[in-house]
Amino acid sequence: MLGSLLVLLLSILLVGLTASTGARFRPDNWYRELRKPTWTPPDIAFPIAWGILYLLMAIAAWRIYMADDSTVRTAGLAVYVLQLFANAAWSWLFFGRKQIAAALADIVVLLGLITVAIALFSQVSTLAAWLMVPYWLWVALALALNATIWRFNRR
Repeated sequence: MLGSLLVLLLSILLVGLTASTGARFRPDNWYRELRKPTWTPPDIAFPIAWGILYLLMAIAAWRIYMADDSTVRTAGLAVYVLQLFANAAWSWLFFGRKQIAAALADIVVLLGLITVAIALFSQVSTLAAWLMVPYWLWVALALALNATIWRFNRR
């Protein structure tokens, strides 16, 4: 029981480290001045959504880690870690470097990695896979938003 709780706390810490790039590289005047689609979520939606999504992701990874050892479990966790890196890179690319096209390329890779992680997780834990679906949906929305912002603001 204590080991399981420790793994859950480490999983939360890992997504917290990923989230820290979003906290460090945030919307600023540059972002506010970009032309954005009318369907852009309000600024307050982002920290609320991400807080919930990061918690669901941490629980999903914890469930996979606690499952019986297998090659699918190991592959799922490896892809999960890769998608955390892609997730962290997006805020740095978009808000930190102000590279809309590079961020768009990153988020395409991110959505692909999440898709693979869900497919692998589903072979280990159906619940863990479903816990990742809201994250996939939010990133798909973010990809559409990123692509539209790029299209509206390219020079």
